[in-house]
Amino acid sequence: MNKKNLEQFKKKLLAEKSELESGLSGIGQRNPSNAGGWEATTGGIEVDSADENEVADKLEELEENTGIVSQLDKQLSEVNAALERIEKGTYGTCEVCGKPIEEDRLMANPSSRVSIKHDHK
Repeated sequence: MNKKNLEQFKKKLLAEKSELESGLSGIGQRNPSNAGGWEATTGGIEVDSADENEVADKLEELEENTGIVSQLDKQLSEVNAALERIEKGTYGTCEVCGKPIEEDRLMANPSSRVSIKHDHK
């Protein structure tokens, strides 16, 4: 992969990382017990624990946010791993066969680890 393309993918990955972190910060906070990980929050609004409806609403919000945070955190981990591969010089190489990942695949998903042929999702 040429240097210009590599820089283009790095730029896309950094933009995606920023977007994911922004999304995460709106519904979660960094988890101090999991380096780099996130945990869901309910937006920080205090709830009167005597009001069962408010407590139920907050628990429902926390449950929804937990699923969203889990998905965004997973995506962020993939982006960070791709950025590490760029630094190591292994970016764009299929982790299954060792051949170059198709450029159009990387354009669609810059954090891809494998070629289309080896993607068994």
